Amino acid sequence: MMNKNRRFIIKSLMSSLIRRRSRILVALLGTAIGATVLLGMVTLCYDIPRQMGKEFRSYGANVIFMPTNNEPTMDLNDVEAAAKLIPTEKLVGVTPFRYAAVRSNMVPYTLVGTNFEQVRKTSPYWLVDGHFPEHDNEIMIGTDVASFSHLSIGDTIPIAGKSRQDYRFDEEFKITGIVKTGKTEDGFIFIPFNTLETLLEEQNQVEVVELSISASQDELKGYIDQIKQQVPTIEPHVIKWVTQSETAVLGKLASLLYLVTSVVLILTMICVATTMMTVVIERRKEIGLKKALGAENSRIAKEFLAESVILGFVGGVIGSVCGLVFAQIISTQVFGRSIIIEFYLIPLTIVISIIVTVIACLIPVKRAVEVQPALVLRGE
Repeated sequence: MMNKNRRFIIKSLMSSLIRRRSRILVALLGTAIGATVLLGMVTLCYDIPRQMGKEFRSYGANVIFMPTNNEPTMDLNDVEAAAKLIPTEKLVGVTPFRYAAVRSNMVPYTLVGTNFEQVRKTSPYWLVDGHFPEHDNEIMIGTDVASFSHLSIGDTIPIAGKSRQDYRFDEEFKITGIVKTGKTEDGFIFIPFNTLETLLEEQNQVEVVELSISASQDELKGYIDQIKQQVPTIEPHVIKWVTQSETAVLGKLASLLYLVTSVVLILTMICVATTMMTVVIERRKEIGLKKALGAENSRIAKEFLAESVILGFVGGVIGSVCGLVFAQIISTQVFGRSIIIEFYLIPLTIVISIIVTVIACLIPVKRAVEVQPALVLRGE
C-alpha cells in the first residue's frame, strides 16, 4: 500500500503540472514535435533504401552475368542455378540476351533474342511505340532501324542468316513495336528468345544476362561472391555506375534526415529547458519554503526530474503516433507506397524523448537546488 509520503509527492507533482499547465503544454508540444520528427525520420531512414531501391530499378539492371574463360555462351540451367542463390524478394527480374548477325534486304543488322516479359522488369525505361512481340512471327525494331529502313508498325521485314550448324534461314516477321532507349538498343532487332533458338538450332545458350536486384552494394557483392563459388561457369559483375549512384544518393539522403532529426531534438531540448527554467523561477518561493521545512536538495531535484520524465513519456507517446502518420504521409506522397513500420522504434522513441527532456531539465534542476530559503522568503 502506498505510504502517505509517496502519495503527498505524487499529489504535489500533479498539482504542479496542472497549475502551470499553459507552460507545461508548451514544453509538451515541443517534446511531441521532437518525438514526431524523430520517429518519422528514423522510420523513413529504415524504409527509404527499400523504396529508393525500387525507384532505382527503373534505371535498369545493376548486375550482369557473362561466360567465364572467354567462352562465347553460358548454359541457361547455370543461369537459373545462379539466380536461385539470390533471395526471391530481392530479385526483380532476370533477362537473357542472345545475339546473331543477320541481313535484311542486304543490310546487316544485329538480331537479339530475349524474354520480353523480363525486359519489362529489368529495363522499364524502354520506350516502346506499339507493343512487345507476343508470337513467334513477331519482332520489335529499334528506332534507328525504323528510321534507316523506313519501316513502321505492322510492316513485315525479311530476316536472313545462318544457324550454328551453318544452315541458312530466311524468314519474314511482322513488326509490332519500335523501341527507343537512347542507347545501342536503338540499332537492334528484337525477337522472342525461343524463336531465335529455333533459327540458330541451338538450345539453352545465352551470351549475356541482365539482373535487376533490389539490394545494397554490399549485399550485391555478397551475392556475387556466392555465385562465383557455386557456379564457376558464370562471371557475375556489378554495374558500378548504377550501384555507386544508388549508394551515394541513399547515403546523402540518410545524412540529411539524421541532421534534420538532430537539429529538431536540440531545439526540443532548448524549448523544454527554457520552459522548465521559467517554472523554477515561478516556484522559487515554493522551493524555498520546502527547503526551510527540511526538504533535501535530492528531493527537490527528484520532483523536477519526475516532471520531466512524465513530460517526456507523454510527449513521446503522442509523438510516436504522429510520427507514424508523418512517415506514412511522406512515403505515400513521394513514393506512392506505404511504409513498413518497425514497431520496436516506438518504445525507443519514447525512451529517447524521456532522455532528452531529463537532459534539458538538468540546468533548471541545478538552479532549483541552489535556491536559498532565507533570501527567497525575505523576498530577495
